[in-house]
Amino acid sequence: MGKKQINHTFRIFSAICIILVVAGHADFHIFDLGGMFPYYSFHVMAFLFISGYFYQEEAENDILSYIKGKLYRLMLPYFAWNLFYGLFAAVLRFAGFTIGERISFRTLFLDPFLNGHQFGYNFASWFVPALFLIEILNVCMRKVLNVLSLKKEWLIMSACLFAGILTTWFSINGHIWGYYKFPGRILFMFPAFQFGHFYKKDLEKYDTLPNGVYFSILFAIQFLLIISSNGLAYSAVWCTGFANAPWIPYLTVATGTAFWLRISRILTPLYDNLKYIRYIGTNTYAIMMHHTLSFLLLNGLFYAISVFGSWAMDFDKTAFMTDIGYLYSGNILAFHWLYLIAGLGIPLLMEYAAQRMKKIIFPES
Repeated sequence: MGKKQINHTFRIFSAICIILVVAGHADFHIFDLGGMFPYYSFHVMAFLFISGYFYQEEAENDILSYIKGKLYRLMLPYFAWNLFYGLFAAVLRFAGFTIGERISFRTLFLDPFLNGHQFGYNFASWFVPALFLIEILNVCMRKVLNVLSLKKEWLIMSACLFAGILTTWFSINGHIWGYYKFPGRILFMFPAFQFGHFYKKDLEKYDTLPNGVYFSILFAIQFLLIISSNGLAYSAVWCTGFANAPWIPYLTVATGTAFWLRISRILTPLYDNLKYIRYIGTNTYAIMMHHTLSFLLLNGLFYAISVFGSWAMDFDKTAFMTDIGYLYSGNILAFHWLYLIAGLGIPLLMEYAAQRMKKIIFPES
């Protein structure tokens, strides 16, 4: 078999998106361009756009094999790490930490689909089961539409967008709560996946505007959105926090994705020199899974310094042990860089060590 062709632009784009996710969780907004492109207005949905872009319609010829492959690549490692973090939370509970629920059938196998925040330390990986369900829903839907001779990209995109806007409207009016957040999340995110495939099949060939014109139009649209909105950020995981008309989130997904995708295209000629960006883009799964643990480890270092040294005396031990979102800053903004670097670097080291161990256990023949 020939070597798999790598899309360099989307490898860079994937790296940028995961950097934005880690920066968002580190409360570090240096990459949102002064609030012009808030992370939480598009970054989660951008990963769905990427997944939709790479969807292969050949999957509809053998859906069971497709599902099996997704289970192996997405859910099997997810469940393994979910167990690890359940045990990790249990161990830390003996040390006085209160983060995370106890291990049970529900927290191991049901909560990953219902909320994904069961053990705290891997909360960012809620996206993996959601993506799995969206990919399965997509291939089954397309198979049915194909049988009915209704598989037209514009029709699929329009129908999914309508369903997503309707779901957003339900959320704005207080109808998405409790267990309704589970289907609400999927329906809200589904159009972003379809947008990725629609872009590849029908729009990408028209994406040829010169950079100056492209960015001028994009910034004009985004600026008008910002000055006329009540805030563009929202919560995809909880399908809540929508402060504007129900179609606005999908417009910000389009503008945020369009901006960083064009940046990625501009950087593509430098791909061979972007060693670390390439490695980040190749290992977004590991970074998504482990960057919160990295924040905890960095917090642990600051805690140790506060106990055994004369620095970081304002470290909040109680918050450290009870709040997964606690970050120590020492009232210095530059500390966010440390969390960003740790959130990217430690998961990459873990992935590198895992791959080395795999080669030792299963050496190539």
